[in-house]
Amino acid sequence: MAVPAEFTIKDITGKFVMNKGLSGDTEKLLTLQGVPWLKRKAISYGTITLFIKHFKNDEGVEVINIEQTLTGGFPGTTELRTLDWEQRHNEDHVFGAVIGQSRRVPVSELDIEHLKKDWTADTVEHGLIQSLVSSDKEKNSNIWTANQTWGIQEINGERRYVRHVKFNAPNDDIEILLVYDYLGPL
Repeated sequence: MAVPAEFTIKDITGKFVMNKGLSGDTEKLLTLQGVPWLKRKAISYGTITLFIKHFKNDEGVEVINIEQTLTGGFPGTTELRTLDWEQRHNEDHVFGAVIGQSRRVPVSELDIEHLKKDWTADTVEHGLIQSLVSSDKEKNSNIWTANQTWGIQEINGERRYVRHVKFNAPNDDIEILLVYDYLGPL
C-alpha cells in the first residue's frame, strides 16, 4: 500500500511491512552479515513489520526509533537512530556487534549513485535519511558495511517508503532496494 500523499521524509512515523515482491532478495546480505541459517529462513518466510517513531529530542535533533517484529510477534532488530552523524555501538541479537551513525543529508552530498537516484522531488527537497552501519571489527568476525538511504520513491505509480542499500563485504558489493507497504499510523 502506498503512503498517503501528505506523507514525507520529514516524518516517517507509521507502521510498515516489507513488500517482498517489490524488494530485492536479502538472503546473501544476511549470510554475509553472519545471520544463522535458521534466523535467515525465519526472516525469508516471515513478514517483517516496522513500527517507526520519528520525532525531535530535547536538543532539537531528529530521532528515529524502529521496532521490528516478525510474523507471530517474534522480535526483530531495534533501530535507534539519532540523526547527528555520531558513531554509536550496539549489540544486536540478529547482526551482532555493530557501529552505526545516521543523519539527514542532501542528495548532492552523496557520492554513490545507487543511494542518490529515483527519489521523489519532496524527498530530494527535504534530504534523505542516511544510515551507515558496519560490523564492529573488534567484536564481530563478519566484516561488512551497509550504507543506506531512506526516503519516498515512486514504485509502479505509487509513493512508497523505500531504503536503498549499498552493501560491502570482502569480495562482495551488493546494491538492493527494500520497499515497504504503509499500514497506517501508529
